[in-house]
Amino acid sequence: MKNFEFHNPTRIVFGAGTVDRIDQLVPAAARVLILYGGASAEKTGTLAEVRKALGQRSVHEFGGIEPNPSYETLMRAVQLVQAEKLDFLLAVGGGSVIDGSKFVAAAALYQGEPWEIAEQGGSNIRQALPIGTVLTLPATGSEMNSGAVVTRKATHAKLPFRSPLLFPQFSILDPSKTFTLPAKQVANGLVDAYVHTIEQYLTYPVQASVQDRYAEGLLQTLIEIAPQAIATPDDYATRANLMWTATQALNGLIGAGVPQDWATHMIGHELTALYDIDHARTLALVLPALLNVQRDAKRAKLLQYAARVWHITAGSEDERITAAIEQTRSFFEGLGIPTRLSAYGLGADAVEAVLQQLQAHGMTALGEHRDIDLVRSRRILQAAL
Repeated sequence: MKNFEFHNPTRIVFGAGTVDRIDQLVPAAARVLILYGGASAEKTGTLAEVRKALGQRSVHEFGGIEPNPSYETLMRAVQLVQAEKLDFLLAVGGGSVIDGSKFVAAAALYQGEPWEIAEQGGSNIRQALPIGTVLTLPATGSEMNSGAVVTRKATHAKLPFRSPLLFPQFSILDPSKTFTLPAKQVANGLVDAYVHTIEQYLTYPVQASVQDRYAEGLLQTLIEIAPQAIATPDDYATRANLMWTATQALNGLIGAGVPQDWATHMIGHELTALYDIDHARTLALVLPALLNVQRDAKRAKLLQYAARVWHITAGSEDERITAAIEQTRSFFEGLGIPTRLSAYGLGADAVEAVLQQLQAHGMTALGEHRDIDLVRSRRILQAAL
């Protein structure tokens, strides 16, 4: 196991009926900006609950944050924060809203061009507004980590950034808030959490038994609950396990002291930026192909994954690895999420376009071994056709 430091200051308030705890968690004198996405937060009554919990505080609202939040939209929120001298952000939604709120939190106090925050990966963040969240879509784990991703539409750039200053102060996790989600979004959440776990687990062994077993447990949980999570929207126990698993998948614990990959995410980000494919769906496109191309570098962990997660123990090593990769592909496809670029009408031209973007953004040495150069990225994308 590698040396590591772990610190996560986010308070989790989990369970039904917990939105009213906001009154205790947001300072009484705070000037609050509620950030949210589309009309669903209003229709489901969640926004009304949030407003009620905030009581007599000074409150402004900013809606319309897109999936894959855009710099252009978020800068309007920054202007509102600055004009009204707001000092606390409350994100109501899923990962996109929370990610966008993190950008606003940093950009509102940034001295310079705010896009530099994304360009420098957050290393230039010196201060940020405090954030709280009310999670309505379990997927990205943004509610309990310090990272985010933002897209600049003008240049088709989707870049990640992080800073210890961007941990939410608290996150409200009420599984009943997921009952009205469309099945497509639930499926996306399952895949997102699954691939987050894989990116930290499926690399190479470093004798980190705790992290390995923890990650395997999360993967097995997602596999087990997936059918019920899709078929029975109001099954509280299933949605509770989905929500908590998605949070655990990216709150830092399973990634502590182990090598991490993230090449699937970096390639997937370019597919989203260029073709507006849902983030989770780009992960499903890239991961099986990447595992196949990287099967030698990941051999030991792929065999462990095959045995412990999919219970594949018969056959040669190569046969077991192939079977595990195909089980992964089948899991995604069984959720209604394609694993081939052709399903989106994309072919060789898309491969070259993604490679150009990877080069433009300096993504030329990806993966846990930094061995996924543009040549290997081309092989991965071609394998996903």
